[in-house]
Amino acid sequence: MRQALRILQAEHLLANVSKGSPATVAENTQPAFNGPGAPPQPTMVGLGPRIAAAFAQPDVEIDALCLTSVSLTLAMGEPLRHIHAGRMKPAKVRVRVLMPSRDIDLAFPAPAAALEAAAGAAVGGRLRRNWLAQRNAQGQVLRHNLLALRATHGIDVQVAFRALPFTPPVKLYLLNNTEALFAYYTLSLRGTQIDHERVDVYDAEGVQQMLFAFDQRAGLRDTTFVEQSHLWFNSLWNTISSDLTLGA
Repeated sequence: MRQALRILQAEHLLANVSKGSPATVAENTQPAFNGPGAPPQPTMVGLGPRIAAAFAQPDVEIDALCLTSVSLTLAMGEPLRHIHAGRMKPAKVRVRVLMPSRDIDLAFPAPAAALEAAAGAAVGGRLRRNWLAQRNAQGQVLRHNLLALRATHGIDVQVAFRALPFTPPVKLYLLNNTEALFAYYTLSLRGTQIDHERVDVYDAEGVQQMLFAFDQRAGLRDTTFVEQSHLWFNSLWNTISSDLTLGA
């Protein structure tokens, strides 16, 4: 029982856990997701609150490198709700997103089984089309939802996409030049339906990947990681990336 109480206290779910005193529910049940030693969380648990915190600033800058923008699009829902409810209103929002080019052979998702050349090419082509449709659809939703803030709230919004010539093995979110959220795309074997056919593929569940947080205000290690992540992102954006069209 004591161990269970200590675990709940460490997770910021209980307060006043001490001998002879009844434990109480913590006022803030959302654990801090920054600073040294912060526990990693699944992307869809950790990303939304950090995006919302970034939108509490007058000037919002978000850079993202990802396979598709599905996690970012979903995480944007929280700050957008706050803005539409009148609880926050940044003056300026700038979002830049790097995603793979439609012109490359993706490393994943990829067929898991060794197939004959023609069959493998057909399955790979269908996987690529599905990925491209998701990349474009999520990007269009993200862009539309953000640009709509111009008309509805008079916020200065800029949204830009660039295409990478490779499949990123990691996802990275940079928030307001102070935070970096980082996750590996961990591949696993899973079955998926493509054109009414079940296919085994190697793929990564992006929304479930464990997200590690680094805060520039949390010491030399985190500061260096955030700074180097910005340098890496900008180097890709300004050199080998190309125009990205969110079309068919």
